[in-house]
Amino acid sequence: MKKALSILILCFLAACTPQQPVGFISTDITGADFPKGISLTDHNGKRRSMADFKGKIVATFFGYTHCPDVCPTTMVDLKQAMTLLGDKSDQVQVLFVTLDPDRDTQEVLSQFVPSFDNRFLGLRGSLQETAETMAMYKIFYAKVKGTTEANYTIDHSAGMYVFDKLGNVRLYVAYGTKATDIANDIKQLL
Repeated sequence: MKKALSILILCFLAACTPQQPVGFISTDITGADFPKGISLTDHNGKRRSMADFKGKIVATFFGYTHCPDVCPTTMVDLKQAMTLLGDKSDQVQVLFVTLDPDRDTQEVLSQFVPSFDNRFLGLRGSLQETAETMAMYKIFYAKVKGTTEANYTIDHSAGMYVFDKLGNVRLYVAYGTKATDIANDIKQLL
C-alpha cells in the first residue's frame, strides 16, 4: 500500500511540474558571430545573398557534386526532411554551396541540385569567392589528388548551418543527423 501511495504521489508531482521547452536535437549556436552572409551565383545564373531568403528558414550545406558519399547522402536527408515538413517546407530554402567551382559549373549544379528537390539552389563562386566563403563559415576543405588530375576528391567539413527567418544563424547540424531530427529542429524554428 505504501509503495502504491508513493508511486501515486510521484505521478501527481510529475504532472504538476511545469514542462520545459523541448531543446534542439542539433547544436544550438544562436548568437554565434559567424557566418555573416553569402554572395554567390545560383545554378540559374542569379547572384544571391542571404537577404534574398529573409522570411524563410535557410539550411546551408557545403559540398561538391562528385562527392562519393557525404554530399548525396546529406542531400537525400534534406529532401526527406522537406517531405516530412509537408506544406511547411515552402518556408524553407536549402542552399548547396560547392567547394569545387572548377568542376561544378552552373550547368552541372543545375542538373545535380534540383534532382533532389526543385526548390533547392546550388551556389558557386570563383576560386577566391569560394575560399573567402569557406573561411567565413569556418568550413575545412582540401583537394585530394586522384589517379588523374581530373579525378580528385575533396575532404571537407560535413555539417550544415541553419538560419532562422531573420537570417540569424541558429543551428549546426552534424553529418548523419536523421531527416526526422532535421525536420523537428526546423519545425521549432518555424
